[in-house]
Amino acid sequence: MNACDQAALEALAGEVGELLLANSERLATAESCTGGWVGQCATAIVGSSRWFERGFVTYSNDAKIETLGVGAETLAAHGAVSEATAAAMARGALRHSRADWALAITGVAGPGGGSPARPVGTVCFAWAGPEGRIETATRCFVGDRAAVRAQSVAQALQGLLQRARRPLG
Repeated sequence: MNACDQAALEALAGEVGELLLANSERLATAESCTGGWVGQCATAIVGSSRWFERGFVTYSNDAKIETLGVGAETLAAHGAVSEATAAAMARGALRHSRADWALAITGVAGPGGGSPARPVGTVCFAWAGPEGRIETATRCFVGDRAAVRAQSVAQALQGLLQRARRPLG
């Protein structure tokens, strides 16, 4: 089974759910280039309503600003595909939910839209946890649009597993 096929992604979401349930915690997501795919994987799990609080799909810059409170100045200074924007998205998801954890994804899935600074496959992530702690990362994935998006979902869920197992610091 491919590590990024739908069954594997749902299994990974199930692991996240088990860990969050064990810790009495809940998750909110803020997704751009993945268009709600993390939320879809989470809600494919029976009983996910006990740990998946809500998901925000904020594909446009206006949606990021209006729904999550991402600052227009952040977008102007750093761009939509940046760790600063991902961090603001994650903070906004926590602020506008009752979740303990939030993950955010924003990137260039392709096939167009890339630039020399942010080529196709560039995806930025943020994980926000209890007490306002936050971590970010950027990855550059290889493959077509579907592959970049699937790898992004896997990275976001794996990153949350790592961080929820050991609190951010």
